[in-house]
Amino acid sequence: MPTRVWNWCWCRTGSVLRMWMPRTCVLGLCLASLPGVASAQVPRIQGQGAAASAMSNAFAAQADDPSALHYNPAGMTQLQGIQLMAGALASGGSTNFTSLTGVTVRGDRNGSAAWPPPGHTYITANLKSLGVTALGDLSVGMGLTVPFGSLTRWPNDGPFRTVTTLSTLPLLDIKPTLAYKVTENLSLGLGADIYTFSNLVGEGQVERRAIPAAGVTTELNGKGTATGFNTSLLYTAVRNADGKPLANIGIVYRSQATLHLNGALLANGAKVSDANATLVLPQIITGAIAIWPVRTNEREWKLEMDIDYVGWKSVRNLDVTLGNGMTIAQPQNWRSTYAVMLGTEYKWLALESLPNWEVALRSGYTNQQNQMPDVTFDSGIPSSDLHVVGGGLGLLCKEQGSFLGLMRCGDLGMGSLKPKAIGLDLSLQAGLYEDRTVLGNRNPTVDGTYRTTLYNGSASIRVIY
Repeated sequence: MPTRVWNWCWCRTGSVLRMWMPRTCVLGLCLASLPGVASAQVPRIQGQGAAASAMSNAFAAQADDPSALHYNPAGMTQLQGIQLMAGALASGGSTNFTSLTGVTVRGDRNGSAAWPPPGHTYITANLKSLGVTALGDLSVGMGLTVPFGSLTRWPNDGPFRTVTTLSTLPLLDIKPTLAYKVTENLSLGLGADIYTFSNLVGEGQVERRAIPAAGVTTELNGKGTATGFNTSLLYTAVRNADGKPLANIGIVYRSQATLHLNGALLANGAKVSDANATLVLPQIITGAIAIWPVRTNEREWKLEMDIDYVGWKSVRNLDVTLGNGMTIAQPQNWRSTYAVMLGTEYKWLALESLPNWEVALRSGYTNQQNQMPDVTFDSGIPSSDLHVVGGGLGLLCKEQGSFLGLMRCGDLGMGSLKPKAIGLDLSLQAGLYEDRTVLGNRNPTVDGTYRTTLYNGSASIRVIY
């Protein structure tokens, strides 16, 4: 997810390190780079549901569980009743760096964990199926995701100590959403993306730490709120005799959002200056097509391809303004990228050995381009052409199904609120980054070769009422 990256200049008068104050010496802000993630998707965490993650997020044309609220909100019209989903993602792995002079260092989580962890929570309600017909075939939903909730660490004694030792961006995305079925085959979705920080889940701010000199630890932090919107479409081109889709087309547009960060520069925990910057979250356009070569009452087989366009070209600079009015120009000049996602799901709907259960096997592959040119490459972001492979398992126990042979799944609710089904989805992915050699960076310590392999696993629990 993205993490925040800052780099500082420091000054001396004689051999004594002076106070970090503009009036005692000129405080230079050498570099400010945009967010990145230490997960298998960069620079944003695409996996916001374990079932979709297992299919490498090729899900916008299927969109048939509550994570549709993220992948394609128009798909919420396929969901009946009230449905809940919650889950989280855990990631690991490392980046091995070799400088042009042969110095090597390994960057990883170093025993640290992002807080809040990358996760997702959704609730959807199909009003018509609940007996509310005055508004037509309308579905409503609310989501909460952590789209950039990762953490990156480099060793305090490594070559990047003056660039970054810690970077994190615990940004929340609150997603109120509507979907409306216009015709039997066409649904439209509309939602908001409210990006913000919350002290309820930790420090609630973007952070970047570095060690520009012995005995000195610097930190830049900031927080803010921004709003964007999303629109979506789901069209069913072909149905079988039972009315189930055999071919779907999905289109999703997510708008750009501009996050104005207000914070402070700290040295050894003491405030040196106010600091402000602007973070651009790019527009994203997704096109998807899914087909079901097999779809009967006993089994289903889906194939899907999604193409994701991310408008990173909007990240042209990240100027930083200090409290004394000094503005430091920070050109970025990122480039827009495409990702191709392929996913498949094979589902058994009527197993004799597990009556009233559904079992699904999933797999997928993603190819994604890097977005950063060499001159603005950041050691805190494993930006390289990327291949993601993965798979997963889905289990759904219907109301009459037996849980561990002890009780019916429909009896697992509380009081009179009994579920019609309970599901568990699991996924595991490996992000295989192509080796990248960076030359000509504006910070020479960043030049060298990066070899990155990252992994993530996710789990989601789903409840249907």
